[in-house]
Amino acid sequence: MTYVVTDNCIKCKYTDCVEVCPVDCFHEGPNFLAIDPDECIDCTLCEPECPAEAIYAEDDLPDDQSHFLELNAELAQKWPVITEKKDPPADAEEWDGVANKLPHLER
Repeated sequence: MTYVVTDNCIKCKYTDCVEVCPVDCFHEGPNFLAIDPDECIDCTLCEPECPAEAIYAEDDLPDDQSHFLELNAELAQKWPVITEKKDPPADAEEWDGVANKLPHLER
Protein backbone atom coordinates (compact mmCIF):
# COMPACT_ATOMS: atom_id res chain seq x y z
CA MET A 1 0.00 0.00 0.00
CA THR A 2 1.06 3.59 -0.55
CA TYR A 3 0.08 7.02 0.66
CA VAL A 4 -1.38 9.47 -1.85
CA VAL A 5 -1.27 13.25 -2.11
CA THR A 6 -4.69 14.56 -3.16
CA ASP A 7 -6.48 17.64 -4.46
CA ASN A 8 -6.06 19.89 -1.44
CA CYS A 9 -2.27 19.97 -1.88
CA ILE A 10 -2.63 21.82 -5.19
CA LYS A 11 -1.57 25.45 -4.71
CA CYS A 12 -1.05 24.85 -0.97
CA LYS A 13 2.06 22.66 -1.31
CA TYR A 14 2.99 22.58 2.33
CA THR A 15 6.19 20.56 2.65
CA ASP A 16 6.03 19.55 6.32
CA CYS A 17 5.56 15.95 5.18
CA VAL A 18 8.82 15.58 3.29
CA GLU A 19 11.11 15.87 6.30
CA VAL A 20 9.56 12.91 8.11
CA CYS A 21 9.70 10.55 5.13
CA PRO A 22 12.38 7.91 5.80
CA VAL A 23 12.62 6.83 2.16
CA ASP A 24 12.47 10.20 0.35
CA CYS A 25 9.45 9.28 -1.76
CA PHE A 26 8.10 12.84 -2.19
CA HIS A 27 8.55 14.61 -5.49
CA GLU A 28 8.07 18.33 -6.01
CA GLY A 29 6.27 20.03 -8.85
CA PRO A 30 5.49 23.71 -9.33
CA ASN A 31 2.43 23.73 -7.05
CA PHE A 32 1.90 20.15 -5.85
CA LEU A 33 3.76 17.26 -4.22
CA ALA A 34 3.51 13.64 -5.34
CA ILE A 35 4.39 10.40 -3.59
CA ASP A 36 6.18 7.70 -5.56
CA PRO A 37 4.10 4.57 -4.83
CA ASP A 38 7.06 2.32 -5.63
CA GLU A 39 9.17 3.99 -2.93
CA CYS A 40 6.52 4.56 -0.23
CA ILE A 41 6.83 2.04 2.61
CA ASP A 42 3.49 2.82 4.23
CA CYS A 43 5.13 4.15 7.39
CA THR A 44 2.23 6.57 8.10
CA LEU A 45 4.54 9.41 9.19
CA CYS A 46 3.58 11.89 6.48
CA GLU A 47 -0.20 11.88 6.88
CA PRO A 48 -0.40 13.65 10.27
CA GLU A 49 2.25 16.20 9.21
CA CYS A 50 0.17 17.65 6.36
CA PRO A 51 -1.48 20.91 7.53
CA ALA A 52 -3.90 20.72 4.58
CA GLU A 53 -4.90 17.11 5.35
CA ALA A 54 -4.21 16.25 1.72
CA ILE A 55 -2.48 12.89 2.29
CA TYR A 56 -4.42 9.63 2.53
CA ALA A 57 -3.57 5.97 2.77
CA GLU A 58 -4.44 4.32 -0.53
CA ASP A 59 -7.14 2.24 1.15
CA ASP A 60 -8.71 5.35 2.69
CA LEU A 61 -8.83 7.51 -0.45
CA PRO A 62 -12.21 9.18 -0.88
CA ASP A 63 -13.92 7.96 -4.06
CA ASP A 64 -13.70 11.40 -5.64
CA GLN A 65 -9.91 11.44 -5.07
CA SER A 66 -9.08 7.95 -6.39
CA HIS A 67 -7.61 9.31 -9.64
CA PHE A 68 -4.81 10.91 -7.59
CA LEU A 69 -3.24 7.47 -7.04
CA GLU A 70 -2.37 7.24 -10.74
CA LEU A 71 -1.51 10.95 -10.92
CA ASN A 72 1.00 10.64 -8.05
CA ALA A 73 2.68 7.69 -9.79
CA GLU A 74 2.88 9.59 -13.08
CA LEU A 75 4.21 12.85 -11.65
CA ALA A 76 6.71 11.19 -9.30
CA GLN A 77 8.46 9.83 -12.39
CA LYS A 78 8.80 13.35 -13.85
CA TRP A 79 9.56 15.54 -10.85
CA PRO A 80 12.65 15.71 -8.60
CA VAL A 81 12.77 14.31 -5.08
CA ILE A 82 12.27 16.81 -2.25
CA THR A 83 13.67 16.06 1.21
CA GLU A 84 13.70 19.41 3.01
CA LYS A 85 10.85 21.60 4.14
CA LYS A 86 10.34 24.85 2.24
CA ASP A 87 8.12 27.84 2.86
CA PRO A 88 4.61 27.35 1.43
CA PRO A 89 3.36 29.65 -1.31
CA ALA A 90 2.31 33.09 -0.03
CA ASP A 91 -1.34 32.37 -0.83
CA ALA A 92 -1.41 28.77 0.50
CA GLU A 93 -3.89 29.55 3.28
CA GLU A 94 -6.32 31.05 0.77
CA TRP A 95 -6.26 27.83 -1.28
CA ASP A 96 -6.49 25.42 1.65
CA GLY A 97 -9.91 23.80 1.54
CA VAL A 98 -10.87 25.01 -1.93
CA ALA A 99 -12.56 22.15 -3.78
CA ASN A 100 -11.76 20.81 -7.25
CA LYS A 101 -8.31 22.34 -7.72
CA LEU A 102 -7.13 19.85 -10.35
CA PRO A 103 -7.50 22.41 -13.21
CA HIS A 104 -4.91 24.53 -11.34
CA LEU A 105 -2.29 21.77 -11.24
CA GLU A 106 0.93 22.87 -12.94
CA ARG A 107 2.97 20.12 -14.49
